[in-house]
Amino acid sequence: MALYEHVFLARQDLSQAQVDALAAQATEIIEANNGKVTKVETWGLKSLAYKIERNRKAHFVLLNIEAPGSVVAELERQTRINEDVIRYLTIRVDEHEAGPSVMMRKNERERKRRETREERD
Repeated sequence: MALYEHVFLARQDLSQAQVDALAAQATEIIEANNGKVTKVETWGLKSLAYKIERNRKAHFVLLNIEAPGSVVAELERQTRINEDVIRYLTIRVDEHEAGPSVMMRKNERERKRRETREERD
């Protein structure tokens, strides 16, 4: 089966529980069509470079998927219909990276930097 990374941006006015429900809904679509989700990462609420549909911020979610192309087509179709998702991108990869993604490592690095700065003050 092919490997994919699927990232979607959810509206800023959604709660974290609603964002988690969107990720669970995507996982159900994939698993119902004989695919498998190997990792789900919620990157949190981040600022956008420009407004998208009157949103200045969005919740970012990453899904690592093992599935045939027809499953990805169905996932994208369902995502396109959903009004809570403002953007999505699915790319095929040769392999999934082990451990946390670059965005999660960046968040951890920034958190440590803030802690050391607070200790100095």
